[in-house]
Amino acid sequence: MAKGILGDARLHFDELNKLRILDPEVAQQTTELKEECKAFVDKIAEFQKIVGSLIELVDQLAKATENEKMKAIGARNLLKSIAKQREAQQQQLQALITEKKMQLERYRVEYETLCKIEADQNEFIDQFIFQK
Repeated sequence: MAKGILGDARLHFDELNKLRILDPEVAQQTTELKEECKAFVDKIAEFQKIVGSLIELVDQLAKATENEKMKAIGARNLLKSIAKQREAQQQQLQALITEKKMQLERYRVEYETLCKIEADQNEFIDQFIFQK
């Protein structure tokens, strides 16, 4: 009879015989839900921690990739610069070779002219000696 009156007033006794407002089954479900919520919040916190470390790792990899990309661009530009320098040097050397060939041709013509003059002078000397 006491349980009926308390039940009508929505008061209940728990397993330790303490007076409770909630039905023990509802209280148990509430406790289980609270524990599940705590476990869920803990899992979410762990997930956020893992995601944070992954984001940090991806950021580090992005920075490393960007650094390597800049190094590669620098190396490519250096190679282009070296190629242009070599091309310019090759053109300079080609111009120098052409200049030296022209100078050699002038010296050859001058040598032939001098040889002809020498031959003419030797002939003149020989004629002069024979006339005396």
